[in-house]
Amino acid sequence: MHPDLLRLGSIVILAGLAGQLAGNVFIGLCAGLLVCLVWQHRMLRYISKFLRQGNAQSPPDTPGVINEITRQISSLRARNKQREQELRARLARFEEATEALPDAVVVMNADGQVDWANKKAAEYLGIAFPRDHGQRFSHLIRQPDLLDYFTVAGNGTAAKSLVICSPLNAETSLEIRIIRYAQSSLLLVAGNITEIRRANQMRKDFIANASHELRTPITVIAGYLEAVENETAELLPDWQPRIRQMRNQTRRMQNLIEDLLKLSRLESDPPAKLDNEVDITELLSAIQAEAQTLSAAHNHVFAPELQPRLHVKGDYDSLYSAFSNIVFNAVQYTPAGSEIHIKWYETNTGACLEVTDSGDGIPAEHIHRVTERFYRVDKGRSREKGGTGLGLAIARHVMVQHDAELSISSEPGQGTTVKCLIPEHRLVRTRPEPEDF
Repeated sequence: MHPDLLRLGSIVILAGLAGQLAGNVFIGLCAGLLVCLVWQHRMLRYISKFLRQGNAQSPPDTPGVINEITRQISSLRARNKQREQELRARLARFEEATEALPDAVVVMNADGQVDWANKKAAEYLGIAFPRDHGQRFSHLIRQPDLLDYFTVAGNGTAAKSLVICSPLNAETSLEIRIIRYAQSSLLLVAGNITEIRRANQMRKDFIANASHELRTPITVIAGYLEAVENETAELLPDWQPRIRQMRNQTRRMQNLIEDLLKLSRLESDPPAKLDNEVDITELLSAIQAEAQTLSAAHNHVFAPELQPRLHVKGDYDSLYSAFSNIVFNAVQYTPAGSEIHIKWYETNTGACLEVTDSGDGIPAEHIHRVTERFYRVDKGRSREKGGTGLGLAIARHVMVQHDAELSISSEPGQGTTVKCLIPEHRLVRTRPEPEDF
């Protein structure tokens, strides 16, 4: 029998016997039940005190349900304590790991209040923990670009990182990325990219300066070779092909230098004014005319499909440079007599320039690298065609300036398709001109 029932039964029997001896069994039973209630109340108060004081109060040692309850509570407390210790250990390891990172880390809630930050956050951003715990990020940082990026990232729409100067040191460059996690928390990571930017700037300066220095001697050499070539009657027959070869190689060097200078300007100079309205149909028609001249000996068939009255807000010269490089690439790598498709059309997200050639195509492992400068899929074939290896790199930089995207798809033997995806906010739709009667 359960101890509680045995205890209750014993008290009732004893109370009944005592009441019978006293001449009133009912009063005896009531007195026994009162004793049970008082005892149960005392045990409940003891449990309440045990719950409030925790380990400072020992649990009641009474057989029955009360004892089982206190044992379960003690067991739950022990497990919770163990879990708490494990969580504290994990939190300590997390803090040690983030403190060891070379990047600044700031943890914030959905309202942008700082929950935690490592030491690098104080060094790079001036956010110190626990000093700034609970402070809003917007109250601690005053840089407009970073605050705008924080607002966009807080909405979950930021896909790219932000590069800024450190609020504490203008000579330190930081790459900021804000990530939303757990639906209601934000993680800011700021990496020091000062040395990387300095090395890139040195590389850009070297390429720009070297290109400028090479431009003049190559131009002089080209001029003399042209003068010599014009005097073909006075040249020995053996020298005529040699002069032509030197002229071709000099022309190739001039094209390379011009492309290097163009790419250097795109990387070094601030973006040009990008609010001019550019008629893309007219621009592509001019590029096609130039491409037909370039491919005259190969009899390429151009198949344009250009949607009129679909203009772009941007820089005419930059867009001409990007689109012409894409079309001229198609001319260089399309077999003689084959088709080159040029399409300009509206999409659900903006507009698209699509250039498709009928060449040998690009293997899948090379597609992600063809926009790198000087990268060549077939080095020998590229030199034979006279390419500089910079055309797609220039196109990619122009697309980035115009908030657009460059997409390349290809299969070996099936040709290559290059797409320039222009976003909606760059488009200008013009009205059709009234017809003359």
